[in-house]
Amino acid sequence: MRALRYYEAAGLVVPRRLSNGYREYAPVAVRQVAQIRELMALGLSVEETRPFVESIANGDDVCAAAIATFRSTVSSLQKRIGELTAQREALDARIDEAARSVVTGAPAGSGSGLTGRPMPELSFYATDGSLVDLRALGPGRSVIFVYPLTGRPGVDLPRGLLEIHGARGSTDQAIWLRDHHAEILAAGAARVYGLSAQSTGYQRELVHRLRLPYPLIPDPRLGLAAALGLPTLAAGDLTLYERLTLVVTGDRVEHVFHPIPDPASHALEVMRWLNRA
Repeated sequence: MRALRYYEAAGLVVPRRLSNGYREYAPVAVRQVAQIRELMALGLSVEETRPFVESIANGDDVCAAAIATFRSTVSSLQKRIGELTAQREALDARIDEAARSVVTGAPAGSGSGLTGRPMPELSFYATDGSLVDLRALGPGRSVIFVYPLTGRPGVDLPRGLLEIHGARGSTDQAIWLRDHHAEILAAGAARVYGLSAQSTGYQRELVHRLRLPYPLIPDPRLGLAAALGLPTLAAGDLTLYERLTLVVTGDRVEHVFHPIPDPASHALEVMRWLNRA
């Protein structure tokens, strides 16, 4: 009702006053109000809807003034798009500049010399709630893919942080391991885990969003890195794991994949090794 009174005050919808003071709207007013709301949803102001409303009142679908209003609105949108694009590019430049000043660390550790090492006596609660003892993972081979980080939708990290060597592609790798999970097990793995320095909250969101069939292990204190000397990356006040995959048999590291140049296809590399082993 308030909107209708506003349209009336603007002279767009004009009712007839009855003797008792009530307003009586012509049947065409329903089309006029619907047209006003539709055009405002497209970005037109109330005043810009006038040519369209008047066309309806005159029994026409559209008039020259209405077409001109459409063209003017499109031109305004194109100008606004250009302004927003320039604003976005300026912000991207600021983000990149800030990220370059944040990313100062070099990789620590090398990942070499891990084969044959005993797994440390460390336990973590995985995203499925189970307690994972790295020294007693169980019979058969365990595949642990260690990754730097993943982002959340709408909460992206600065692009510069993701330009660190080894920090990109974690989500792609998780998806490929998900899609080939059954094949990895069929090739000889008894279980698969993911491990990163991110919190359980981040990891649970990823498991839920991607419907991962394997649990993730949070190691925010980098306990495994300290115990085995796994390579890490420094990004300002962040320390992330460098990407690598461990194949653990019994309580010892049987094989190490490092570096991993193509995270997306890494699942196939793991399957090929398991089939040959």
